[in-house]
Amino acid sequence: MTPSRKLMLGAALAAACIAAQAQSVQTTGTTVVVPATGELSVPNDQARVTLQVEEQDKDKTAAASRVNLKMKQGIDALKRQDPQATLKSYGYYTYAIYAEPQPVTAQQPRQPAKARPIVGWRVGQYLDMTTQNLAQLPKTVSSAQSLLSLNGLQFGLSPAATKKLDAALFDATYKNLEERVGFISASMHRSPADAVLETVDFEGSGNYAAPAAAPMAKMAMMRSDMAQEAASVAEPSFEPGESTVSMRLVGKVRFK
Repeated sequence: MTPSRKLMLGAALAAACIAAQAQSVQTTGTTVVVPATGELSVPNDQARVTLQVEEQDKDKTAAASRVNLKMKQGIDALKRQDPQATLKSYGYYTYAIYAEPQPVTAQQPRQPAKARPIVGWRVGQYLDMTTQNLAQLPKTVSSAQSLLSLNGLQFGLSPAATKKLDAALFDATYKNLEERVGFISASMHRSPADAVLETVDFEGSGNYAAPAAAPMAKMAMMRSDMAQEAASVAEPSFEPGESTVSMRLVGKVRFK
């Protein structure tokens, strides 16, 4: 027998040995912990808009008065355009503006530090608006932009929409568990009918897996300048996009 034929025969015998050993592994009574996930992408149905007004003046009272007036007018405009929207004002602030420090040259002797005089005041306030009227949103925001600056925009799912997704999300997650149990059974040369599901732990809250991270919606973010103009502002364009919600499941499976 030639060396090459001997080598091929040895390799074949080794492969047969390995296969026999693999088939001899007993899986009766084996317990397998199987993680599964479900994921759904759905159109966003809610928007959260952040608006801001800021004024600067040498007279603190004058700056505060303009802020208060613009905020009131802005709130009134938003309510007229979208009566069902939820509004929340917050973050009222008043900051002093100090004079620039005097430049120091090498020829001048060092002087004791002096308190810089106040030369003006910066006053502002924020407003949050939450609405599900996305078709009207560009017109609603535009109605207030001559008074308030658009500071941020987030699209997401309303609590009602999230609750409606529960049934479909549970179903998708459980189906993923069944698929994985089928894959594992095939790898172990067992029939899926031999797998007995002993524990179903939704959200992975037990000791079988690390806690799942909270599902994060894909947010559409937008920032705007602080510049405010008295003239009317053209309607902005918004695309609500989609949010992805997910669920985690851990199953404990025993093979008969």
